[in-house]
Amino acid sequence: MGVFQIGDKVETLDDVIRGIVTGVSGDGITIETDDGFLLDFEAYELVKMSNANVIKVSNHEIDQVKAEKEAPKKRKRQTVKPKERNAPKMEVDLHIQQLTNSTRGMSNYEMLNLQLETAKRQLEFAIKKGIQKVVFIHGVGEGVLKEELNYLFRRYENVKYYDAEYQKYGLGATEVYIFQNS
Repeated sequence: MGVFQIGDKVETLDDVIRGIVTGVSGDGITIETDDGFLLDFEAYELVKMSNANVIKVSNHEIDQVKAEKEAPKKRKRQTVKPKERNAPKMEVDLHIQQLTNSTRGMSNYEMLNLQLETAKRQLEFAIKKGIQKVVFIHGVGEGVLKEELNYLFRRYENVKYYDAEYQKYGLGATEVYIFQNS
């Protein structure tokens, strides 16, 4: 698939083998792999890799990117329409006994990670499915899970979170409102 010359960077089509052409005879190409092996291939089995690994960026472009990153982001304040206020909520119970059959042998760190992974997965699911409200039931405890959840929710720009309805959940739940892209 093209004319190969000694020194060309190539990659095989079928395997993930990369190397540099060390010999060419007709359609037979010898390459030295990145691991130092000499292998023979037919020309049609190889594809030439571009030398586009080097990207040149000017100082001006770097300054622009830095300025963009350092500029404070204006969070769009979206208002909740009355009909959306009463939309049904998705509930996610993060109590550890709801997530695993047995916590035997699990450290507190592993349990917390399981709870956070579950929360993240459910939040992504809600965003993808267009669900607007999700209540994460985390319990009161020492507040570690609640703090970690708040940290997770802060990373999403299209999310607002607050303590869930006290009458229904007490202090042990956080409600997340997801602003859907219209």
